[in-house]
Amino acid sequence: MSTSAGSAGPDRPPLYVRRPLVAGLVRQWALFLVIIAVGIGLALVAVEQWRRGLVVVGLAMVGAALMRLLLPLPRVGFLAVRSRPVDVTLTAGVGVAVALIALAIPHP
Repeated sequence: MSTSAGSAGPDRPPLYVRRPLVAGLVRQWALFLVIIAVGIGLALVAVEQWRRGLVVVGLAMVGAALMRLLLPLPRVGFLAVRSRPVDVTLTAGVGVAVALIALAIPHP
């Protein structure tokens, strides 16, 4: 009888016991993607590409809203804070507002 490589055998503890950090990242992959995208945007702001950086941050927020809208509750992780309509409306609204304000500021 063979077992798949990802499953824990009868004598092996589950992933959350063996590697809790990896298991946490796997469970929170949606939030992890959003944090990475926001980090990239903030890095762009830090190197004086503020307009591009803020657009990336805004798009990351819109992406978070889309993931909150489309993913089932067990898969969305900590992106679920309030009810789905409130989360999607507020997150998408903030993302669109940040991106539009960054694009609306004229070049010096």
